[in-house]
Order: sequence, then structure tokens, then C-alpha cells
Amino acid sequence: TTRLPSLPGRNLAVAQTLLLLLLAACLHTGNSAGYQKMQDYGVDQPAVLNGFQGSSIEIPFSFYFPWELAKDPQMSIAWRLKNFHGEFIYKSTLSFIHEHFKDRLILNWTQGQTSGVHRILNLKENDQAIYFSKVCLQTTEGMKCWQSIPGTKLNITHALSTTMRTPSIITSADPTAGLEDIRGQRNPSLLNLGAMVGMVVAKVVVIIPLYGWMIFLWWKKRPVSAW
Repeated sequence: TTRLPSLPGRNLAVAQTLLLLLLAACLHTGNSAGYQKMQDYGVDQPAVLNGFQGSSIEIPFSFYFPWELAKDPQMSIAWRLKNFHGEFIYKSTLSFIHEHFKDRLILNWTQGQTSGVHRILNLKENDQAIYFSKVCLQTTEGMKCWQSIPGTKLNITHALSTTMRTPSIITSADPTAGLEDIRGQRNPSLLNLGAMVGMVVAKVVVIIPLYGWMIFLWWKKRPVSAW
């Protein structure tokens, strides 16, 4: 009978503990759902690309989304430069290309596709920057727009510095300089070979008559046998 008064207090403590656990579980579920929702759409691009000055480079991209497309999705692709809110350098809907990239930007993408390639021709030193692709499309819930968050960092390398580090490439302004050097190295050996042949011929010319004269003297002094 002495234990009965303590039972309600224990039940209250257990109920409070269960309530706290239930609340924590609800908060965790809500946070997980919010995080998952943020991952339902996005744009994928390579983090870093390296290009050579004067050459071309391709920046691939792809995008995904959870919404149902409208009958006319009106998909469009745009590109920003330097930072997330940077200046636009390309807009597919307006056929806009930044003056700096005139005749050097090509978008290889077809309406309705979720991936494509952005090509930059004749790379310049000041093309080195971060590039962000942006997607807009019409859904049953209205127009949706989003873009890559990290973007693609493009590094430009001077081709000249690369060739200077390659010992096998001739850096002389005269393209025949290497050939002239090779010919200069081969001529002395050819001259030496001609001189050696001349000396051998001269010795043969001198030795053959001498041996002939010795054989003639030997033949003349040999004893004549009687028949």
C-alpha cells in the first residue's frame, strides 16, 4: 500500500519521455523531407575543366526536376559568368550571345532534351572564369527556373609554355634549322669515307705493279730444267 502514491508520478515521467521522443521523430522526419525536396531538381556540370589558349573546349551539362511538364514546356538554357548572380553570356530564347563571345559560343542542345554541351571556340586568356548553366521550363505548376550552384571553373593554359617544356619540339623560327644541323653532322662522315676509299685505291695502284715486278724477277731467276 505504501507504493501506490508513486505510480502516477512514474506514469507521468514515462508519458513525458514518450512525448519528447515522438516530437523529435516528427522534427527529424520534417527535416529529412525538406532536404529531399531540395534534391529533387538541379543542374550537373563538371567542377573543373582545363583548356589551352587558342583551342576549343566543351562544357557538358544535364538537369533534372520532379514536376510534370506542361503541354508546351518552353525549355530554355542560359549561361552566366563569374558568379551565381553574374552577367548572362548566353540565352537560347533570345538568341543572345555576349559581345566578348561573338562567333565563339555554340550550344549543342535540342528542345526537350535534359542534357547538352556548351562549346567555346578560340579560347582567350580572359575566358578563364566560372560558368553557370540556368534552366527554365513551363510545368503544370507554372514556370520553374533553376541553375547550377557551384558551376564549372575553366582554367586556361598558354600553349607556348607547354611547348617550351617539351624538349622534342624545335622552337627555332626557321623550320629547317634542325634539318640543316643534321646535314651538317652527316657531311664530315661522308667526306671521311671518300678519303678512305681514295687512299685504298691509291695503295692498290702502287702495290699491284710492285707485286707483279717481284713475280717477274722470281720467274726469270728460277733454274731451267733440262728435257
